[in-house]
Amino acid sequence: MTILSSHPVRLPSALDAAARHRILILDGAMGTQIQGLGLSEEDFLGRGSGCACPHHSDHPQKGNNDLLILTQPQAIEEIHFRYAMAGADIVETNTFSATTIAQADYGMEKAVHDLNSEGARIARRAMDRATAIDGRPRFVAGAVGPTNRTASLSPDVNDPGYRAVSFDDLRIAYGQQVTGLIAGGADIILIETIFDTLNAKAAIFACLEAFKATRVSLPLMISGTITDASGRTLSGQTPTAFWHSVMHARPFTVGLNCALGAEAMRPHLAELAGVATAFTCAYPNAGLPNAFGQYDETPDQTAAQIARFAEEGLVNVVGGCCGTTPEHIRAIADAVAGQTPRAVA
Repeated sequence: MTILSSHPVRLPSALDAAARHRILILDGAMGTQIQGLGLSEEDFLGRGSGCACPHHSDHPQKGNNDLLILTQPQAIEEIHFRYAMAGADIVETNTFSATTIAQADYGMEKAVHDLNSEGARIARRAMDRATAIDGRPRFVAGAVGPTNRTASLSPDVNDPGYRAVSFDDLRIAYGQQVTGLIAGGADIILIETIFDTLNAKAAIFACLEAFKATRVSLPLMISGTITDASGRTLSGQTPTAFWHSVMHARPFTVGLNCALGAEAMRPHLAELAGVATAFTCAYPNAGLPNAFGQYDETPDQTAAQIARFAEEGLVNVVGGCCGTTPEHIRAIADAVAGQTPRAVA
């Protein structure tokens, strides 16, 4: 396996200029919006919509939100558009689980390239629609999730040495995903919800390989997740250790998302902001879920907490994760408008 050297990636000029002058806005949760559509198995398959998936599988598909890129593209585009009009400068593609590893649960491994390339194209169409209305440039971040397997930990408590996936398995799967996102016109690659830094390292390596193969280099956004009050990722790293493990990628942003609400995330974000030499990004959940798995934090409540991030000089990019809606993103955008972005060391 060839070792690829990392190098600074030239940012799109409009993105670079915007990041240096104001706090940028990322979009909110995709899953929350999809759940609100109340889609059936037939809807996920696209039957009757004229957009049935060309890839056959005998597995049930309800819950495979990434598949809606192919079977309900108008619905996904409209969600992206609503986030853009709520104030998002950057929207994430609906490709969180669009790897062969994650899609194996649905028997849809063959759809991976189409999911990623079309996912980026759909988001781009939505951003172009929004920009045509108000003239603001917007950017598409190709979302790369952690997969449902971990390279550092054993899923079997009786066999601590066992691994369900290898670094190379992840590297190959991520490479296929990133190549599809590049083909669809993504502006950024967002490696997110990182609970195992070894998975993230495989994704970074895959990005560098894909950039070399396609001759297209995109900025990287890297976002970890602190799983509980211990202040560590699932694989045991503190925010400081996490930064030192990924800093070689020279990312556009490094940050935290998911797992915690804004208030619980704040001390961990402060630690990361104190060591990172990249822009920082935070997109917390709308609080913690209630007994029914729903998120009760209102847009104003979430926005007030994120405004504190800005006041303390902790962030350059902010948005929302689980439970957040376009209304949350609008409130967040209003709350940080005019705030000075964090100064990068």
